Amino acid sequence: MATVRMRELYYFDHGQDFGLSGFAGTLCSRATLRIDVPVVLALAGAQADDEDDQLGRDVRLLLESPLPDEVLHAVWLAAVRRCFDPAEEGTDIRGWLRRVAEVCPPCARERERAEAEFLDRVRPTVPEEELRGTVAAEIESAAAALRRAVAVPDIVPALLRVVREADADLGFRLFLRAAKAYSVPIGNEAYDRLLGIGELLAHPLSAVHDELNVRWRPVDPGRRDDLGRFGLPLLAGVFHGTDWKYQGTVAENIRSLVGDDAVSAPGSYAAVLLEDVRRLLDSALSDEAVTALWRTASRRLYVDAAFDADEGFDADVRAWLERVAQACRERLREVDPVHVPYLSPARTDLAEAVLREVREAAGAEAAEVRDVARVLEDVVATVDPDLGFRLLLQILFTYDVPVPDTRRDRYRALGERFGFSADHLDDQLPRGAG
Repeated sequence: MATVRMRELYYFDHGQDFGLSGFAGTLCSRATLRIDVPVVLALAGAQADDEDDQLGRDVRLLLESPLPDEVLHAVWLAAVRRCFDPAEEGTDIRGWLRRVAEVCPPCARERERAEAEFLDRVRPTVPEEELRGTVAAEIESAAAALRRAVAVPDIVPALLRVVREADADLGFRLFLRAAKAYSVPIGNEAYDRLLGIGELLAHPLSAVHDELNVRWRPVDPGRRDDLGRFGLPLLAGVFHGTDWKYQGTVAENIRSLVGDDAVSAPGSYAAVLLEDVRRLLDSALSDEAVTALWRTASRRLYVDAAFDADEGFDADVRAWLERVAQACRERLREVDPVHVPYLSPARTDLAEAVLREVREAAGAEAAEVRDVARVLEDVVATVDPDLGFRLLLQILFTYDVPVPDTRRDRYRALGERFGFSADHLDDQLPRGAG
């Protein structure tokens, strides 16, 4: 019978790394500051007081496990990058963990009934045996790099024993923390798998991504399967109507978009946006067509700069797009000085399928959609079917156009053929009708 543990929806309560791994990261960040017993215990108590009850649970889990002291000592030293060694303070590792547990007493988080019922419905349900095998495989895959980089003897067998004999979730987080502490290089494919494990366990994204030394693939504007929404439609969403001002200046909003690569290779969002912009600027579309396309997608058709000078940033849409392109180039130079921007091959094989969807959507009740349909057809036929399809989704979403399930299914299938990620489609498919 597979063991299914009651797991937490960690991202619901934590925005970054948490528990013992998060605490170890805090200690690592204080490498140049005072770190002694009173300071470390005070930091542990403060983390527990800040509603991170997982720290106490993690420590008690290790104390109650059958793991020998040398294993506990090894994973502690690796996680904190040897910045605090209990042995040097005259205490053994279990005695030390008991002191940490004392300042992090058990605490049951109080929740409203509806909230508790919701969390119970969506908790991760991965069996412990399955998780142990998955996490152990990743540690073994990184074993050579761990041995080279981590200045703790026998760290690989120690981490494996935590996974197999204590708790696979905690073992996964301690493995990540050791890899981060010692800048262990992680390949792009391994990184994708680690993200998948974190998602499976409902960890906050940053608990996996932040500080990890990923050996990224070269930036490729044709690869978008890990980007979610991207490119010109995302830019249009950022500058939706007059809402953009709540997030900062025009320049700040552009920098935020091209610089926030989240879990993707640095420069990825800049590369795909630059490709979209270059395709439009280099096309035979008239200035009027490009203006109509941008203003419709961003819901700025009726924004009047005469009443607010800040809204004049896109008065000349071609100049506006050139400004965006320059910001993309600057971001790419920053992250990869030798990268030469290029256009990925257009998916002309899907042009007819996209044109059919544009023509069917042209009968929408929203006048804005009808008015821009011809321009969308021109984008699909003469610029890029991929860009035309994404702009179609953006416009239908922006004007809340209901779409029957049969068309939604076709949109999803097209998106998959274009290589969009599942969350891109989930975010952008318009709501169903009927």
